[in-house]
Amino acid sequence: MKKKINKYKYHTQKINIEDVIEKRYKILVIIILLIMFILLIRLFFVQVLKNNYYKEELERLTVKIIEGDSTPRGRIYDRNGNILVDNISIKTIYYKKQNKITTKEEIDMSYLAASYIEVDYSKLTKDMLKKFWILNNSKEANSRIKEEEWDKLELRKLTLDDIEKLKMDRVTEEDLNVYTDLDKEACYIYNLMNKGYSYTEKTIKNVDVTEEEYALIAENIDKLPGFNVKLDWDRYYPYNDIFRIVLGNVSSSSSGVPYNLKEYYLSKGYSLTDRVGTSYIEYQYEDYLKGVKPTYLLNSDGSYQELTKGSRGNDIVLTIDIKLQQEVEKILEEELIRAKKEKYTNYFDKSYVIINDPNTGEILAMAGKQIVENDDGTYTILDYTPGVITSSVTPGSIVKGASHIVGYNTGALKIGEVRNDACIKIASTPLKCSYSMHGNINDLAALKYSSNTYQFQTAIKVGKGNYSYNKPLVIDESAFDIYRSIFSEFGLGVLTEIDLPNESLGYKGTNRLSGLLLDFSIGQYDTYTPIQISQYMTTIANGGNRMQPQILKAVFESSDKPLEKLVYENEPKILNTVNTDKKYMDRVKEGFKQVLSSGGTGAGYVDYKYKPAGKTGTAQSFLDTDLDGVIDTATTTANFAGYAPYNNPKVVFTVISPDIAPESVSYGRMSKVNTRISQKVSKKYFEIYG
Repeated sequence: MKKKINKYKYHTQKINIEDVIEKRYKILVIIILLIMFILLIRLFFVQVLKNNYYKEELERLTVKIIEGDSTPRGRIYDRNGNILVDNISIKTIYYKKQNKITTKEEIDMSYLAASYIEVDYSKLTKDMLKKFWILNNSKEANSRIKEEEWDKLELRKLTLDDIEKLKMDRVTEEDLNVYTDLDKEACYIYNLMNKGYSYTEKTIKNVDVTEEEYALIAENIDKLPGFNVKLDWDRYYPYNDIFRIVLGNVSSSSSGVPYNLKEYYLSKGYSLTDRVGTSYIEYQYEDYLKGVKPTYLLNSDGSYQELTKGSRGNDIVLTIDIKLQQEVEKILEEELIRAKKEKYTNYFDKSYVIINDPNTGEILAMAGKQIVENDDGTYTILDYTPGVITSSVTPGSIVKGASHIVGYNTGALKIGEVRNDACIKIASTPLKCSYSMHGNINDLAALKYSSNTYQFQTAIKVGKGNYSYNKPLVIDESAFDIYRSIFSEFGLGVLTEIDLPNESLGYKGTNRLSGLLLDFSIGQYDTYTPIQISQYMTTIANGGNRMQPQILKAVFESSDKPLEKLVYENEPKILNTVNTDKKYMDRVKEGFKQVLSSGGTGAGYVDYKYKPAGKTGTAQSFLDTDLDGVIDTATTTANFAGYAPYNNPKVVFTVISPDIAPESVSYGRMSKVNTRISQKVSKKYFEIYG
């Protein structure tokens, strides 16, 4: 009985195992079918639903698309549609180093190229010739290095650079005298071939390339691997040097991105061979002016297929009136030469002019000129326009309008307040006086006659000081912050935000002695740039809005019909509004009107018939005449800023002439160069604009 039971159990167990195996097999089959189903669904998704996506990804990963050469930039126009900067086609012979080209092969090509074309090798230096001689005579050059010098190289007491220098030093005049004109041309071409980044295009010749030279290189590129020809472009300036520096520069096809701008342009996706704006407007508006390069598909056989055409960059319109700019520059040049022939102008060498619209901030003309006397007594005039935004000058009494607002805002000055225009004397300091004393005067007369002591009395009150003649004066130093804060609302001591690079701030004094606060109130402490002074007068002219000075007016898409498709229009921008009552600003404007009326310090700067208002400023300034880093000479700077008409201002004139005479020269004997410039540029403006 026992044995039967065991046999039954065994049989039962056997049946169960087979059953389990069968079940597992079915499960496996189901899993396999499920996986196949999932794969089929995935395959359907990939090949049908996402077919286009993966095709694009495949092309992106396997197709090589390359960009062509830099295309011409956009044109630059003045506000009236006159072209200031255009492009011209130029025949160019260039070289781009190929892989595995040896130095000897490059030298051979330089000689062959020299036989085909003429290059101006006037910039060839003796060091270039020496290096060329060493490359052509390496064994002889090595033999001139002594055994002990080679030993020192082995012992690392000399470097390879030291050895190369020794080789250069031992190339003699006799070695170089054997070089013919052909050798020198080849040497210069070789240097051009190896200038700048190794595998970028190097311009060999792009000036006065003849048809024969162009054809000879094109026909012999098989003998000159890396050489080629193309029609390149360059910038053309119809008005020559007028406003030239501010228009800016563009890098050449041979130099590409300048080293100092390398990181900036690489971060924007440029390649090192791209031609880019390197200064002022060309740099500032690179994003608009740059052309769109063509793109090509690189086929497996090395051929190219054009994908997109290149196009010229957008055109930009400036706020500048080039006709007015021409006249301003001409006036500056004439008056600088005239002034240098007058007495006491030995330190005077430059003047600045800015003409702008006070309601928009648009700059109509902006110029700076520097005069240099040559050894033969003649003069050379240099463009110094960047100094408008970078040079700092002592403003003098021009700032007294802002000083009045400080007084009004703080309660240190009342409208119509009468004060005695008497000298101020602080203990242990010289007398501080007006140029001429006018007795009892009110706030308007203080501006008209440019009273210093009237401002001193305001500054003492702002600084909570108690003044007694020839006694020490203690003021609250926070008065400096009050003055600077209100001055900054006019644009003095802060960036104007003009749309040009490299704007400077001027100088801000750090000493806070009581007497210096008085100096500050009459513009004899901090210094400002001409553009800051222009912005200050603009703010007063329009009633208190600090406008951003603007050079860009609009951007247009490049097309066959110029200036048709607007891309962007630069709107006037109010940076801030002066925090003061309208009655105070109106009071300052009334005082500025009197400044340019009969008897005022600015009488005659602008013809009365144009209803002018403004302020003059005669400031003490200082020079380092021997360039030893120490200020050694005191001079006088003449400034003027004004607007017209006073009842509805349409234009602001700013004229700055630093160092017109030594400080010891009286006002009556100084050159009136600043007055003459102001008269002439304002007259010319109204002749053009009515």
